[in-house]
Amino acid sequence: MEWVWWLALSLILGVVEVLIVDLLFLMFAGGALAATVAAALGAPLAVQVAVFAVVSVLLLVAIRPWALRRFRKQEPETATNVSALIGRDAVVLASVSGLAGRVKLAGEVWSARFDGTGELTVGSPVTVVAIDGATAVVAPREAAGGGISDAPGGFGSFTGPGGGPPAPSYPPGSYPSAAPPAAP
Repeated sequence: MEWVWWLALSLILGVVEVLIVDLLFLMFAGGALAATVAAALGAPLAVQVAVFAVVSVLLLVAIRPWALRRFRKQEPETATNVSALIGRDAVVLASVSGLAGRVKLAGEVWSARFDGTGELTVGSPVTVVAIDGATAVVAPREAAGGGISDAPGGFGSFTGPGGGPPAPSYPPGSYPSAAPPAAP
């Protein structure tokens, strides 16, 4: 009935492995299972202990390193929370300077700061380069042609007359009207 003790030891080591998840106790559980088989076949206790030791060491040396590499090899980490916002595009809602401003980022309004010189004006497309606490650190989106303005209405400014966003330009006769379309 020695095999029952080896089987019980194997189960206990398996439970410990489930709690620790390091594949160490699983290798000893495998050795205990091999000793269970030896005991069931009628081997003397010294042989059972030798089988337990040899199989456990073989599993530790041969199987565990491979299994650890396999289980720890995962897909690249997916950016979540704040780190997922870095590199995303945003639009300036209130002029962004080195001190303060507001941007619309991922459907939410964020406080923003520009590390460069000058000011990012309303409507400027920007890219988030970092998150500092609850503030998005932004830079002009270069592909959009800048967005930096050192003075209101200056070169690279996206402001229209009166400091607001630029007025859209429509071809003559195609200006959209607020009236509902005429019935056919």
